[in-house]
Amino acid sequence: MRLHRLSITAFGPFGATQEVDFDALSSAGLFLLHGPTGAGKTSVLDAVCFALYGAVPGARQSPGASLRSDHAPVDLPTEVQLELTVGGRRLEVTRSPAQPRPKKRGDGFTMEKAQSRLRGYDPERGWHALSKSHQEIGEELTQLIGMSRDQFCQVVLLPQGDFARFLRSDAEARGKLLGRLFDTRRFAAVEERLAELRRGAEARVTAADERILALAQRIAQAAGPAGAEATPVAARPGEPGLAEAVLEWAAIARSTARERLDIAHRVVAWAEGRQREARHALDAVRELARLQQRYEETRLRSAALEERRPEHDRCQKKLERARKADRVAPALELREEAERAYRAASDGLGRARALLSPELRDVGADRLAELERKFQQELYALDAAREAEERSARIEGERVRLNREAQADDELIREADVWLADWDSTRAALKGRIDASQEAATRAEQLAGLLAPARRRLDAAGRRDALATDVQQAEERLTGAREQELDARKSWLDLRERRLRGIAAELAAGLVAGEPCTVCGSADHPVPASPGDGHVDRATEERALAAQQSAEEARARAEQQLGLVRERHAAAETEARGDDASASSTVAELGELVDRLTGEHAEAHRLAAATNPAREALTAAEREHTERLEQRQQAHGRMSARTAAREALDAEQARLEEQIAAARGESPSVAAHAERLTRRVARLADAAEAVRTEQDAAQRRKEADDRLSDAAFRAGFDTPEAAAATLLDAAAQRDLQHRIDTWQAEAAAVADRRAERDAREAAEQPAAQPSAAQGEFETAEWLLREASSALAAADERCGELTRLSRQAADEVRRLGPVRQEYDRIARLAGLAAGTSADNERKMRLEAYVLAARLEQVAAAATARLQRMSSGRYTLVHSDARTGGRRAGLGLHVVDAWTGSERDTATLSGGETFFASLALALGLADVVTEEAGGVRLDTLFIDEGFGSLDDQTLDEVLDVLDSLRERDRSVGIVSHVADLRRRIPVRLEVVKERQGSSVRHRLA
Repeated sequence: MRLHRLSITAFGPFGATQEVDFDALSSAGLFLLHGPTGAGKTSVLDAVCFALYGAVPGARQSPGASLRSDHAPVDLPTEVQLELTVGGRRLEVTRSPAQPRPKKRGDGFTMEKAQSRLRGYDPERGWHALSKSHQEIGEELTQLIGMSRDQFCQVVLLPQGDFARFLRSDAEARGKLLGRLFDTRRFAAVEERLAELRRGAEARVTAADERILALAQRIAQAAGPAGAEATPVAARPGEPGLAEAVLEWAAIARSTARERLDIAHRVVAWAEGRQREARHALDAVRELARLQQRYEETRLRSAALEERRPEHDRCQKKLERARKADRVAPALELREEAERAYRAASDGLGRARALLSPELRDVGADRLAELERKFQQELYALDAAREAEERSARIEGERVRLNREAQADDELIREADVWLADWDSTRAALKGRIDASQEAATRAEQLAGLLAPARRRLDAAGRRDALATDVQQAEERLTGAREQELDARKSWLDLRERRLRGIAAELAAGLVAGEPCTVCGSADHPVPASPGDGHVDRATEERALAAQQSAEEARARAEQQLGLVRERHAAAETEARGDDASASSTVAELGELVDRLTGEHAEAHRLAAATNPAREALTAAEREHTERLEQRQQAHGRMSARTAAREALDAEQARLEEQIAAARGESPSVAAHAERLTRRVARLADAAEAVRTEQDAAQRRKEADDRLSDAAFRAGFDTPEAAAATLLDAAAQRDLQHRIDTWQAEAAAVADRRAERDAREAAEQPAAQPSAAQGEFETAEWLLREASSALAAADERCGELTRLSRQAADEVRRLGPVRQEYDRIARLAGLAAGTSADNERKMRLEAYVLAARLEQVAAAATARLQRMSSGRYTLVHSDARTGGRRAGLGLHVVDAWTGSERDTATLSGGETFFASLALALGLADVVTEEAGGVRLDTLFIDEGFGSLDDQTLDEVLDVLDSLRERDRSVGIVSHVADLRRRIPVRLEVVKERQGSSVRHRLA
């Protein structure tokens, strides 16, 4: 990493912009950064750290501290810009911290967020933007530099004795820094990977052991009491011997379970024999009890049968008489039906005679029929009178209709008179609407002519305001392009001047022995000029010239773009002014004008749209005027016609009234008289029919009495009443027959059971005791179930133990390779982590590699330390353990005067300084030589030189001056006056009232 240029603006004590040219300072290899106390020497290093990491060193990054200079104007923002080469890339990083700035509108300040920009340089494209993201820039720079902020400050800046702390730090702190610098993450990754593999293998072994223990627990559950006789497994998951102990314990459990299974078989055989004997005894006792009970039931049924014999005889006799009475039943039913018909006919005759007049209640059927025919003839004669009465009713309806039509015509005439009275005012109002609509149409056309230009002005005003922003941005771009052009031209002129100063060396490079010089013409070239430090060749000058020309073209393009934008802005301004060239209207004013014209135009257009409806309304009103005149004239004509119709209806009504009065007699109407005659005819007809029906029913009843007496005599009954009393319905006869059949069936069944020999013999024996036999059988059955359950459990236990033991054996076989792999990986992981007994010094793998690197650093530092200490001190690496810590990163100093080796913490202040400096320089050398490390081309040493005497100071400066051999530069930050005499190239920080400033002192 090499620094080229640093620009500081309003940062720390610097109130204005200050430029630091590290290329010029580094050309001598050793330069001094000096100034009075508090001037800002360390702030220059803080600016470098802030540009790279976005923060200053941790010791000065206090909470609430502001990086902004108190001397800076309020409108000058704080900014740090650093140009450097790192990882083979030329970069420019610009950072601004969070800071207050004046508000663009109004008074006061607003907080502006922190900003970062990163640019890269390409010989073909020049400077180009890479990123504006804080995170992306931080990750990119950290990856290229290869160190965090704290590591950078400790290795590159060496601020005020921080490297002395590295010299005195413990092995763990040294290991963190060295691991970052030498990129030993791969060795730490190997340690972690081995540890991860060990944890994985250990987890697999533990999981397998846990599965085996789980099987052991299941075997213990399956073994039951048999498992209690074996010694339980005491090993834990992961311990050796667990698998063998589980297999041995499972074999003992299986053997015990098989012995218990044999015992269970013998117990079941004994219980089965006892159960068979108890079953046979119970069956015999139950059969004896059944026969004894059957004999007793037969005896009881025989006694009950004899008790029901009288009832059986009565039922049989009653059934025989009922079956004889069944032959008289048809005659009885015929007599009852005839009696019911006669009573119904007598009741009907009484009701019919009650409706007749008293003088007709006792007459015969013939007289009633004659009167019926007489009244029927009178009824036929009333048909013409009924028609006249109906016509009279219709005439009344026609009269009502004529009156209703007369009222409607009267209303129509009144409405027409009222409407026609207002006709003149209605027609005038409609014509006024038409005139107003036509005037609104003319107004809408005028407003439309004003609205279009107003809208164009509004659009132009919007473009004018947008182009004003574009003009401002184009001016800012032009300003930036002009500044870049000036910078490029300044750089080119500077390079050209430097080239001209070293042109002799460039010409000398083209000299050929024996050929004349192009300047002096001599063929001898005794002392040709050689290029000095910072020499500029032709190609560098041409590149600078090309960059200046490119910047000039960019500035011309920016000027052209600004002219185009200004022309468009002026055109938009002219169009926005319109006809009024005296003042420029705002977008809001033009918007209000467009809105007002739009509203007035819409209102005028709405009124103009009413022209056609107004004309149509006038046409409709004129048409209605004509129609109402015609309707009034027609209504007067219909009134005359109705008067003639009323007179005709009155004459017809008088004629019909005379005819109706003659026909209706004493009745209120012809219809009422006809209805009275109709009721009289119906009553006479009903009475005549009732007389004839009653006579027929009396004759049928007499014939039924004769047939019933004859049938009772033939069936053997003295009177019909006796036969009727004996008669039974079908249900009663079926009930009697069922009783008779039931008694006979029971008698036959009792006779069969009394004939059974085995029941009679069982009755002669003592009473059976089935409950005792049942108790004995249940006991034997329970014993058999218990024995069978025990046998099934023992058999299942043996099968389950065999299956689980097989699974355990399979798990043990699978565990073998896993445990072998775990043993191998655990041994390797222990060696790498320094925890194994084989690792005598308990040194981790990464620490071992870092110890080798530290040994190289100590060797490189010793070369300079011996020069600084006049050959007295030598730095050596120690891998001895201290206390309980691990070995590997110890650092001791050997004193050649005493021949003793001691810890670096015992050095004095001055000795600690140059020992730390030697160690830092040695560390930089080793890091540079390390292929995967970071090249450190620029170092800063902040203070510490005041602790050295003159001789030691000369030796230290000689060592630092020798760094130029490797194209490395060292900046010394100090206020020691003697250093200004010894170091010619200096950067002076001057403390002033308006803020500090920097001055370059080049040799």
